[in-house]
Amino acid sequence: MTMTGPQKKKKHHVGDTFYKRKYKTKHRARDIDEVDQDLKKENADRLLKQALDFDKPGEGQHYCIHCARYFLSDQVLQDHFRTKLHKKRIKELKLEPYTIEEAERAAGFGSYIAPKERVIVTQPINVEEYKEPEEVADICSLNIDLQ
Repeated sequence: MTMTGPQKKKKHHVGDTFYKRKYKTKHRARDIDEVDQDLKKENADRLLKQALDFDKPGEGQHYCIHCARYFLSDQVLQDHFRTKLHKKRIKELKLEPYTIEEAERAAGFGSYIAPKERVIVTQPINVEEYKEPEEVADICSLNIDLQ
C-alpha cells in the first residue's frame, strides 16, 4: 500500500475577477445621494410619469423611486414593496445624505451638526398622492402605527 502525498487544491474561481467586476458594475444601483435628488417632488413626478419606452422592463411604467428599478407589472412592483431589499433601502434613506459641508465640519471647519432623520414612506401607486420626505427633529416624537 502506497501513501500519496499532499493533494493539490483545485483553483475553481481563480481568474474570475474580471467577470465579477463586469457584473458588479453592470448591476450597480443608484447611490443614496442620487436617489435623494429623485425623491424631490418635481423629479419624482417626472420619473413616475414616464413615456412608453419599449427597451425598459414594463415599458418604463412601473418604477420604484427608492430602489431606482423598473418592474414588469404593477403586481411585481407591489410585491417588491414587501421585500427586504426595499425595506433596507427605505431605512438607508431615512438619514439625510452626506454632504460636503458635513465633511468640512467633521474635519474641524465649523461645529458638527448631526444629520436629521426623515420620515420616508413607500411611494403610492397613484402619482398624485406622492409627498416629499418630511424632516423630523426628534425620532422619539413620532407616533407611528406598525401594522
